[in-house]
Amino acid sequence: MINYVTAGESHGPQLSGIITGIPAGLHLDISKINAALADRQGGFGRGSRQQIEHDTIQFTGGLRHGVTLGSPLALTIQNRDHQHWSQIMDPISSVNNTNTLRKITRPRPGHADLVGGMKYGHRDLRNVLERSSARETAMRVAIGAICEQLLAQLDIQLVGYVQQIGNVQVKEQPALSVAQIIQLIQQNDLRILDTTDVEAIHELILQTKKNGDTLGGVIKVIAENVPAGLGSYTSWDTKFDARLAGAVMGINAIKGVEIGDGFSAASNYGSQVMDAIDWQAPTGWTRLSNHLGGFEGGMTNGMPIVIKAAMKPIPTLYKPLQSADINTKVVQKAQVERSDTTAIVPASIVVEKVVAIELAKIITETFESSNITRLQENIAAYRQELQNY
Repeated sequence: MINYVTAGESHGPQLSGIITGIPAGLHLDISKINAALADRQGGFGRGSRQQIEHDTIQFTGGLRHGVTLGSPLALTIQNRDHQHWSQIMDPISSVNNTNTLRKITRPRPGHADLVGGMKYGHRDLRNVLERSSARETAMRVAIGAICEQLLAQLDIQLVGYVQQIGNVQVKEQPALSVAQIIQLIQQNDLRILDTTDVEAIHELILQTKKNGDTLGGVIKVIAENVPAGLGSYTSWDTKFDARLAGAVMGINAIKGVEIGDGFSAASNYGSQVMDAIDWQAPTGWTRLSNHLGGFEGGMTNGMPIVIKAAMKPIPTLYKPLQSADINTKVVQKAQVERSDTTAIVPASIVVEKVVAIELAKIITETFESSNITRLQENIAAYRQELQNY
């Protein structure tokens, strides 16, 4: 079974990751991992740090000549901006006057600053924000890109894109394949399907930046050719849709997750929500619609997985809200850290990669997965069994 852990601070020397359970024999395309990292740094509305960082992945374990060994993969991403923070964020040296230059004592509303300081007893809230920063998601993107290559070897494809920015909802184009969606969203810097909305959204972002404010939005992920029966109805903690929703909610700034029609299904009749069942030779069982987003009873049903995530606006405001100093308790404006006007575009990539991780996790715990060839054979046999049910 796949599992992973990340470590590192936003302005520390590097981000680190360990991923276990990747099958042996998987040929990794490093350029695709680096392309995903570059995509995460792009998108309209990003801040100045992205001009400093040029993220690339380094493997220090578990890979030989580009092929996985079955042992843990050890990954690092260097933080180039650390050179400007080397004394402030030095992991070894003792506290001195330099360490207090960027001290944070006025927490930002909506961030982890205050509660994190209260929980862990920090008097410099930089100890909180450095780890709670979305910079950590760079490593999750790298790990997700590895899992996405594994899924591709099992004929499973997925994509994440932006469905809404601020109050602008982008027109959907129904019945598109993952490949068609990828082709469309690569034509603009917002990862949206309908390019007629690009100019209006650019103007919204620029005006929001002038106002010292931030924007959120809605992200949609679609995964195709996922086998039916992943997860289980037998217990609450084996329902895969719950695990998937929890993983997406674990991404910075995500405040809502829905699968399929989600909350809109609550206002419709059952006849408008349930997906009628069909059987056709030679493909076997299918549904005539996909309002439930590829899930029934907490299990995948063979239809495309459809999951949406609502991202709140970024908490760091250049016109900060009221806060108070944790030492003096004097009410003041919150401190300001370098930030983006919106990070909805990179967030769509992060959500896509996190969904890829969860799919790879449940597949490797469901099927024997020590070796990629054996895993492919097991899944092919399983798909044939379901087709003949």
